[in-house]
Amino acid sequence: MHADVHLLLHTIGSAELHSRAGEFRLPRTGLRTRVGWTLVEVGLRLTAQGRDAAAPRTASFRPA
Repeated sequence: MHADVHLLLHTIGSAELHSRAGEFRLPRTGLRTRVGWTLVEVGLRLTAQGRDAAAPRTASFRPA
């Protein structure tokens, strides 16, 4: 198959799939937003715990 024909068929198929995907796309509801922000909050807490755990080791260092 010629490369231009292959690209054209791929483009047409992709456009068809993209247009049909709108039927299955979930609306952005409050639940999706809440779950996203919950994940952000959990990530921030995990990074804060890592910083706190490292603090005593650096605080005990005394240069001569």
